[in-house]
This record gives sequence, structure tokens and C-alpha cells, in this order.
Amino acid sequence: MDEYPFPIRKIIHVDMDAFYASVEQLDNPEYRNKPLAVGGSRERGVVAAASYEARKYGVRSAMASVIAARRCPELIFVKPRFDRYKEISNQIREVFFEFTDLVEPLSLDEAFLDVTENKYQHQSATILAEAIRFRIKEETGLNASAGISVNKFVAKIASDVNKPNGQKTIPPEEVLGFISQLPIEKFFGVGKVTADKMKLHGIFNGSDLRHKSKSYLDQYFGKSGRHFYDIVRGIQNSQVTPDRIRKSIAAERTFAKDVSTENSALELLKKISEELERRTEKSGVKGKTVTLKLKYNDFTVQTRSRTMNEFISTSVEILPIIQELLHQEELKMPVRLLGISLSKLNTLEKEENTVSVQLEMEF
Repeated sequence: MDEYPFPIRKIIHVDMDAFYASVEQLDNPEYRNKPLAVGGSRERGVVAAASYEARKYGVRSAMASVIAARRCPELIFVKPRFDRYKEISNQIREVFFEFTDLVEPLSLDEAFLDVTENKYQHQSATILAEAIRFRIKEETGLNASAGISVNKFVAKIASDVNKPNGQKTIPPEEVLGFISQLPIEKFFGVGKVTADKMKLHGIFNGSDLRHKSKSYLDQYFGKSGRHFYDIVRGIQNSQVTPDRIRKSIAAERTFAKDVSTENSALELLKKISEELERRTEKSGVKGKTVTLKLKYNDFTVQTRSRTMNEFISTSVEILPIIQELLHQEELKMPVRLLGISLSKLNTLEKEENTVSVQLEMEF
């Protein structure tokens, strides 16, 4: 590792492809393969997200709806459904936790993961990224792209290289070359004003920036000078910092066809409890509170919970409790989603016992 002038971690940046628009196309088959914009209306407002079909016409997020409609007369406008986006975002987050607890969400549709040490003890971050994207597709039906490298900055830039539904790995030996060819606008902390100023100093890309001394950058760019000096050399010490301690673990399914009987619901809940068991086993957690989640076909949500005296984690332990919760009252209408979660986890009571693995250069 001494041959590299920068610290090495194995960081994955996962970015969902056209997230809001893709969710709408997933839930509404009539929108698939058509140009679609989420947000606003044809006459007013702004585009919050655009499908890839719409992007071919130059439609972009933050664009005025009037301009978007002018560029693409066949553009379909739909109102955002943030509750639905958050629901799927939570499913994606649970996938991340199957691989590592070092997850730093940036928004509903993207996050950094540190897999230097991971729950599979797998050495290849590239293979882990492929597995994460596969699991996201399996769980949600949506595509994700990923960037893999030694720090957040390079991983985030890399995730955009092979979009949509692709990934790009920048191994340690390629980091400096990759950074050198980046336009200066791609660097963290370089907005339009700073970019214009850098160009006046002959700095148009990473290579130009790297040829400037630290004292030069300090003189002309003040406190940001050290940041620019380090980052162009692959030095970024910002760690992946989880925004919360994990307080629950869950598995849930949204059904293409509504569930209308308790017997059918129970059969499906058995499969969900088995999936939850797999997740608790991978995460090494147990919980005391079992919660049943029901989302009805009018999108109202009901939860029913029961707290045990002992920690549990297996389907055999969970399913009888879920059965009792399900039979507390009759289903008031058909159900479109079922979920089971465990909370009051043992993670706060046990010591952190992470397995140390030797960091190899395989990416």
C-alpha cells in the first residue's frame, strides 16, 4: 500500500437510475418506455426527475416544465409520490445493510457504502457492487448504477460513467490517471465561480490542478487551496459516516395483485419472515419487538406490534407472533403490501465485534 500516495478504503457509491421516474414506470406499466417527467405540470412548475426516454430530448431535473414540454411535446407529467419513493428507498437501505453497516445515505436514491470490511468478508468491492445492484433489482424491480474506488470523491464520479444500469471500478493504480482527466467542474467544492477563476489561472482539468503547488493554491484559493491540493492527489480522508445507529431490521413485499384473505396473507408472511431471518443472520442481530405492517389498497397503513421478553430472530420464533397480530382484527380491505420488522435490537447491548480482514489490492 506504500506505493500509493493516498489512503485506501473500498468505497461504493450506489446511485439509483432516474429514481422517481423509474418508480412511476414500475408502478404504472402504461408509462414504461415513454418520456416521463415527475413534478409540476405542463403549464407550470419544474421537473423533479426525468425518465431516460425524456432525457433523450434534453429534459432534465430542475428544468421549467414549460421548457421541458416544448422540448418533448409527448412528455407525460405525473405528480410526485414521496411516500412511495421513501418506501422503496427504505427497501434499498435494507439491502445495503445486508453487506455493511457503514452506510451513508446522501438522499432517497443514493448512498456511500464502505465495504473494506464487510459482512461477507469478500475481498472484491467490484463483485460486492454487482451483488448489491442485483439485490436491489430483485427487491424493488429497479436498476442501480455504482462507482467503486478508494474514496468517496472518486467513487461518486465513477458511478456516473456507465449509467444507466452499470458500474465502474477505479482501482488504486488508476486513481491518479482518472482524476487527471476530469474537467475541473467535476471536483468537489468547484462551482461556476470557482471554475471560472481556475480557468483564468490555466486550470481546466485535474492534470492542470495537480501541477499547481500547495502555496500557489493557498495564495489564490485561500482555505480551499489545501482541499484542492489533496483531492487531486487522491487524498480524501472523509469517512463513510452512518447517519444513524440501526434501530430495526425489516422485510416487506408489495404485491402486483392485492391480497384479500387472511390465509393468503399468512402464506406470504411466512416467506417474508424467512427473508427477515436471512437478514438478521447476515447482520448478526436479534430483536424483542415484532411489528406487522399492512398497507391497504387505498394506501392507508396499519401496524400491529408485540414485545417479547427475550431476543428473537428466526422465522420459527417470529411467525406465531405475526399470526396472532394478523388475527387481532379482520382485514378491513384488500392489502397491497405486507411487512415484518424487528426492533429493540441487541445491537446497543452487545460489544462491537468486527472481524479484521487484510486489505488486499483486489478491487
